[in-house]
Amino acid sequence: MSEQKPLTPASDSPLDDWLNYLTAIHPSEIDMGLERCQQVQRQAGLEHIADTVITVGGTNGKGSTVAYLEAILRAAGYRVGVYTSPHLVDYTERVRIDGKQLNERQHSEAFAFIEQARGDTSLTYFEFGTLAAFKLFQQQALDVVILEVGLGGRLDAVNMIAADVAVVTSIGIDHVEYLGPDRESIGAEKAGIFRADKVAICGDPEPPAKLLKVAAEKGAKLFTLGRDFSISWQQNAGHYQGKRWQLAELPLPRLPQLNVATALAALEHSELNVSAEHIQQGLQQAQLMGRMQRLHCDGVAQLHDVAHNPHAAAYLASQLRSIAADRPIYAVVGMLRDKDIAGTFAELTGLVERWYLGGLAMPRGATAEQLASGLKAAHVDTFSGVEEAYQAAVIAAQQDSSHAPLVLVFGSFYTVASVQALQRRQHGV
Repeated sequence: MSEQKPLTPASDSPLDDWLNYLTAIHPSEIDMGLERCQQVQRQAGLEHIADTVITVGGTNGKGSTVAYLEAILRAAGYRVGVYTSPHLVDYTERVRIDGKQLNERQHSEAFAFIEQARGDTSLTYFEFGTLAAFKLFQQQALDVVILEVGLGGRLDAVNMIAADVAVVTSIGIDHVEYLGPDRESIGAEKAGIFRADKVAICGDPEPPAKLLKVAAEKGAKLFTLGRDFSISWQQNAGHYQGKRWQLAELPLPRLPQLNVATALAALEHSELNVSAEHIQQGLQQAQLMGRMQRLHCDGVAQLHDVAHNPHAAAYLASQLRSIAADRPIYAVVGMLRDKDIAGTFAELTGLVERWYLGGLAMPRGATAEQLASGLKAAHVDTFSGVEEAYQAAVIAAQQDSSHAPLVLVFGSFYTVASVQALQRRQHGV
């Protein structure tokens, strides 16, 4: 018996109905290639979405780079749209217009438009959502759209749009089954967002040779960290040196400062009009859920960060040494099994006093037992899910109030999202 096709939602259907439908209609979460979504893009008339498009890819740092760009451009008076993924708690987080989320009805209407336009063409959840985001942007008459790459670059759905400025923040070992086993092959994939005669920015201090080669073959105008731009931080103030810009006394942002220089280089070489005052204001205002996010909930201090590989964990560790220098750290962790679990844990071993490992209930999710196999530590507890792990860590921290433990939640977007969704249900945090 053939499997029954799911019922197609309507333009006024609840957003959850659409999200369930998108999950049901395509057999795989990831299906690399642009041919299918480009066909729908043409059929839907979504080739142009804004006067200026900035695309941001990279292994780590995409989110903070997007946030810096968005905040600075909004301070400069531009009308800005942003597309990011994944979301932490609500799907509507993925699209922002002038810093605000759209309502669920607008997303449902955009999904209905793409459903009509696609005909019999199969689209993944991400591809469908990307095209719907393009439709939402097109309706808003935007000056600038910032697109965050979902996976890789060359074959990612956001690469349907030719970027005026393409940014690669960093290159690390990640998604090896799709992008290749080493930094060279991964760098080449990420450089796929570069375009001929358009600005390309690389914020990795040691760009792979293949990334440089792809940039040269495409004829992109490449600017790299260390050679063409740099930043130094002294006494909580930043000093940026570019080809044309020299900026002093930049404020220390709330987000990781690693990608401030990359964002500034992208703006320096764009055709957008941004002043030093706009940059100051934007750096002070930039924020992002789940990135070095400090909370006080359930009576304990917490730090939530989506660090999910060794590179991001190393930065997290460097911050923890100052944030929690004199207090024990109780880590709540859930990860995807295709990540470098042992390498990620190694960056934090010695800093974390107790580990609370939870499984992620999704196709790529690691079980707590799989996580434990990559961890060498004295105090390790395993749980079926990250919510149970979080609740156990909070109880333990409450019982040890004299030492004021810091509850650290990290390992995946999904981990932070699960915990924050639980907090919202319980406390409205």
